[in-house]
Amino acid sequence: MSKRRSRGDGGLHWDEARQRWIASVTVGYTPAGKRIVRRGSGKTKTEAKSKLKEVLRDHEDGLTIAPQGFTVADAVNDWLSYGLSGVAKGTIEKCGYLSRGHIIPDLGARKLRELSAEDVDRWLAEKAKTLSTRTLREVYACLNRSINRAMARDKVKRNVVALCSIPKGQEGRPSKSLTLEQAKALLNAAETTRLYAYVVVSLLTGARTEELRALTWEHVDLEGRPDDDPPVPPSIQVWHSVRAGGDTKTRKSRRTLALPLRCVTALRRHRQMQDRDRKRAGADWQPTGIVFASSVGTELDAANVRRAFRRVAKLAGLDPRDWTPRELRHSFVSVLSSSGVSLEDIADLCGHSGTTVTEKVYRHQLRPVLLSGAVAMDRIFALASEA
Repeated sequence: MSKRRSRGDGGLHWDEARQRWIASVTVGYTPAGKRIVRRGSGKTKTEAKSKLKEVLRDHEDGLTIAPQGFTVADAVNDWLSYGLSGVAKGTIEKCGYLSRGHIIPDLGARKLRELSAEDVDRWLAEKAKTLSTRTLREVYACLNRSINRAMARDKVKRNVVALCSIPKGQEGRPSKSLTLEQAKALLNAAETTRLYAYVVVSLLTGARTEELRALTWEHVDLEGRPDDDPPVPPSIQVWHSVRAGGDTKTRKSRRTLALPLRCVTALRRHRQMQDRDRKRAGADWQPTGIVFASSVGTELDAANVRRAFRRVAKLAGLDPRDWTPRELRHSFVSVLSSSGVSLEDIADLCGHSGTTVTEKVYRHQLRPVLLSGAVAMDRIFALASEA
C-alpha cells in the first residue's frame, strides 16, 4: 500500500496529452478566493518534483513566476507602454525608435529568464561596430530600464544588463559651423522661404532650436525703449523651450537677448506673413501665440524645422545631408569668435552657466581673442551686405 502524501506536499499526475508527469502544489489564494497553483513537469516523477522544487524556491524568494514564454521583447514593450509616463513625447518616440530598431530585432526573441550577461556583452560589442558611443549608451539604458521594470514586477530574478559594461562605439558626426560666406549664402537663400525669420534669429542670436520653437510673440519686443537712459534695444525673452515642463536647458539659459536690426526686420516681415496665414485659415487658426508656427498657428516640431532647413541649405548650394538647424548656433559662436568677441561674452549669449561647456563643445570654433552679440552681428552683416 502506497504512503499517503502529507498535507502541503501537493499532487503528482501523468498528463496523457503532454506525455509528462505534472507535480503541483497550492501556494495560496487570490483575493477572490481562487487557488494559486504552482507546477513543475518532467519526463519522470523525480524530474517533475525537482522542477516543482525550483518553482517553489522562486516563489519563496518573492517571485510570482512569469510565463515561461516571457521574452525580452515582452519586457521592452511593457516598459515602452507603461514605464514612460510623465516623460516628454520626444523622449518616448526616441526610446521606441531605439528599442524597436536595435533591441527587439536582436534580443527580443530571447526568453527573459534565459538572458545572460554574455548575451548582452556580445550584443553590445556587435552594436559598437556601427553605433556611436552616445547612441550605444542610450540603447543600453533602454534595455537596462526595461529589465529593471520586469525585475520589479517579479518577471525575472536579477537584471543581468546591469552587470555589463558599455564598450566604446564609433565617433559621432562632429558639429561644425558655417563660414561667413556660407552664412551669407544661407541667409540669402532663406529670404524667399517661410523659414527666413527662423534662420536669421537662430544664426544671429545663437538661440537653441528648442527655445525658438517655443518662442511666443508676448516674449518678443520689436520696438525696445530708445528714450530710456540707457536705451533698451529690441529683444527676445528666451524663457521657455519645448522641453518637458517648458523649462530651458539650464537656469542660465533663461536670458533676454538683444536683437540685431536684421532680426527685427525679419520678424516684422514674419509677423505680417503670419497675419495673412491667420486670415486664410479662418476658423482653423490655432491661437497659440507661437512665433515660428505652421500655416494654421500650431507649433512646429523638430522634424518640420529640419526638413525646411535642408531645403534652404540646398538652395544655398550646401549639401543638405551635412547640415542641421542646431549648427546655426555653432555658426553663431564661430562668427562672433572670429570677430573678436570674448569667450565669456559668448558663453553668456549662449546661455551657458560658464565657459567650460562653450570651450568643450565649440573649441574648434573659438579663437583666443578679446572683445557683444547684437552690436557685433549688426556690424558683421552690415559689412557683409555691402561686400
